[in-house]
Formats: sequence, structure tokens, C-alpha cells
Amino acid sequence: MTKLPFETYKLNQKLILKNRLVMAPMTTWSGNSDGTLSDEELSYYAYRSRGVGLVITATTYVEPTGKGFSGQFYGGDDTMKSSLKQLADTIHSGGAKAILQIFHAGRKSNPADMPEGVSLSASNVPGKREQNNVPRAMTEDEIKNTIKSFKEATIRAYQAGFDGIEIHGANTYLLQQYFSPHSNRRTDEWGGTLNNRVKFPLAVIDACMEAKSHIDNPDFIIGYRFSPEENSEPGITLEDTDYLVDTLCETELDYLHISLGHYEETSMRNPEVKDSTLKRVLDRIKGRKPFIGVGSVYSINDAHKMLSYGVDLVAIGRQLLIDGKSIDKWEVDNETFKGYNPKRQLNEKIPKTLNEIIMSQKGWVPMDKS
Repeated sequence: MTKLPFETYKLNQKLILKNRLVMAPMTTWSGNSDGTLSDEELSYYAYRSRGVGLVITATTYVEPTGKGFSGQFYGGDDTMKSSLKQLADTIHSGGAKAILQIFHAGRKSNPADMPEGVSLSASNVPGKREQNNVPRAMTEDEIKNTIKSFKEATIRAYQAGFDGIEIHGANTYLLQQYFSPHSNRRTDEWGGTLNNRVKFPLAVIDACMEAKSHIDNPDFIIGYRFSPEENSEPGITLEDTDYLVDTLCETELDYLHISLGHYEETSMRNPEVKDSTLKRVLDRIKGRKPFIGVGSVYSINDAHKMLSYGVDLVAIGRQLLIDGKSIDKWEVDNETFKGYNPKRQLNEKIPKTLNEIIMSQKGWVPMDKS
């Protein structure tokens, strides 16, 4: 049966979405210094939540050692519930459902933000891009406390009014650091074999599921985002991801969400692989879990194409920075802006710091050349 972008969709027979289009999670660097959401961020979400069926928020960290960015809002303390509720209410006011993405940055954190001045990870191996940041391997107690923090953040998200949470296991943050043979050199039960390296992500999933058992809402959604490969050596391969996908499909997760730069990209590790990574993962899932595709969706034609491949939902990121009303315009066949223009920053409700980041990293978002 043909899937259409603007038809309603019931996510895992639980959550009714007004369409199959999702706002992808994107960091804003724009929160208040106390970890609460800023008014700029709330306006940014309000402007974009009227078109999509589902909003997945920028990621929030679940404990102090998990902070990944300056200006990141915090979800690891009950004092943040009021701020989180503002975010959930803002998204709902536009007619979209709200998913809170939760994470721990691991070795990608800034040591200056850490309570002890050092980042934590599976092992004391620095990231490829953060060679000057040598993390400390987590102790058994720290592992257990972090797993507990994910559980508590899940309950907090429900109490704040979110429709679900997404566990961020992608983009080389902590959960991926445990799964990766590059960042995980442990010799205990949390490292070594594929079976051991997946234990930490599974423990986090189990903790979030346990939290759900204490929530008076069986329709509360729990999803998981993952990156299919790493370009480091040793690093995650597509064969590793085959194993990960099979393992995740055996859990009670409500959906899987891939992280890709382009939905038609092929393997970053093996140029001989000609099939797109998205299609490979879809073939592996075989309909066992609802699947969110993403990656350089700049037009309604891109959305149609992804749905024709078999994804259930299409996540849109950078196009919603370029033109926050893209979804509304697609629905009535109107033209959208094709590139980012800082002159439209205020009209597009782009927070000041986010605008500065976009302009300093030209190429990340297509620019308006007019």
C-alpha cells in the first residue's frame, strides 16, 4: 500500500499522528544558563510544531556528567520539570505530538563542564575529533547510576507531559561509545564481544521500559536512535549494525530511528557497497519495528521517495531551519525557501546562538545565494 506524507499514522498502534512527517532532533545551543528552556527556544519549537505530526526535541542530558553542549537544556533533575512541561505544552499547542530525546554525551563532553573536570566513557580512548580530551573509563557504580538516570528521566518526561522519549544511541555519544570497538576497550562484562558491547544500550532500554511500567499510560512511546557506521578504526560496521538492529527488534521499543546525512548515502567504510544504507537497514528490520528515516529531506518529493522505500515516518531537519513553514507549504503545494538566509532569522524564529552556529559552519545547512 502506498504511504502518503499527509495521511494520519498510528505509531505502534499507540500514538495517532496527524501526518508521517517528523521534526528531527537538532541542537540549538540556546538554553538558559540554569538548564531551563529559553524563550527563544520555545518560540522556535512553537513555529515548527504546527506542520509536522511529531516533534523529537533536541537532546537533553540525564545527569551532570552527560552534558554535551553549551546552552543545552537539562532533564536530569526534578527542578527541571516545569521547564520541560513548557516545552511539551509548546509542541502540543501546534498540534504535534512531543518526544523528548535523552542522552549522555560521554567522551564528547567538555571537561570544563564536568563535575570532576574529566569526561566519562566506556574506556579511556579519546574521540577521533577530540584527541585532546582523554576520558576516564566509567566505574561499575557510575554505569549503574547512569542507567538509573535514564530511567528517572523517562518518568520525568511523562510527568512533564511528553508523549514519549527517544534514547539517543547515535552520533558517537555514550551509548554508541559502548557499542563501538573504537571507544569500548573494556575487558569486563561491558566490553569485548559484540554481545558484551551491546549490554549497556540494552540496560538503558530495559531501565526506560521499567520506568514505563510505573507510568499510568500504556501508550507512552519509547524509541531508539542509532548511527549505522563509524569512520574510525576499529569502528562500527554495517555488519555490526545488522546485529544491533536484530537485537533492538527483539526489545519492546516502539520505533527505531536512523541517523544519516543523506537518505541515499552508501557505506562510508566500504565503497564497494552500492546499496543505500537506509535500504539495507529497512531490509534488515523487515517490518519488525516502525522505522524513521532521515537525511537531507529538502522537498516533498524527497519525503515521497523515502516513504516509497518503506520507511514509516520521514524526519526533516535542516529544511525546517531554512523554512519553518515548509510542511504547511508542502501540504498546499507552495514553494519553500531553498537556502538559509540570516536576514530571515527573526521571522523564522531561529535563536541568536543557533543562527551564529549556522553561519560559522556554512555547508552544514544549504545557504541562500540570492
